[in-house]
Amino acid sequence: MNIETLLIYTVVSFFYVTSPGPATLLAIFNGLRGNMKIVFISSFANIIGLGILSTASILGLGLLLKTSAVLFMAVKFIGAFYLIYLGVKYFKNTKTMNFNDTNVKKDKTKLVYCYEALILAITNPKPILFFTAIFPQFLSLESDILVQFLIMTSIFLSISFLSLSTYGLIAKRSKQWLSNNNRMKYLQRITGSLFIGMGLGLLQLKHNQN
Repeated sequence: MNIETLLIYTVVSFFYVTSPGPATLLAIFNGLRGNMKIVFISSFANIIGLGILSTASILGLGLLLKTSAVLFMAVKFIGAFYLIYLGVKYFKNTKTMNFNDTNVKKDKTKLVYCYEALILAITNPKPILFFTAIFPQFLSLESDILVQFLIMTSIFLSISFLSLSTYGLIAKRSKQWLSNNNRMKYLQRITGSLFIGMGLGLLQLKHNQN
């Protein structure tokens, strides 16, 4: 892989990663609910999930997902219903959000934050499509595949971590404006509705789009 191809891949990865999606929405909400440590934990769990998807693609499981309608449907439904589940949970949450970091930590354990982000990553069709359809196009058969895989995956995961952390930081800085209870309730309902909408939209995804 030459430097020009690597630069193009980096640009494509940047715009692909930073475009809004379920992981971005979760990072924003985590930034509002907790401190940056929580955002970093969630972001790290997300890139672990992305690393799993990337490894699966290089092992040929991505091709299996593209060719197997049953497997594709299974992943699609799991991802869709998990998004809808998160949406309903946020939408129905009538509690006023407490912005105190100590209380937020008691509200959810670190393991729960990791679990949410990890499941969201490995069932999200957005990175699945990237690693099965876009990622392989930048690999050169004339060079060491493993080395290319490690470099390209590291770039994608780094951009993902920085992007999610940045979204979380921006959200955290918005806490003061959102300290108004009515604004927070509206945000929770909007967040829940977006998750539900993405889940319903995911159910419409056709196998031949992969």
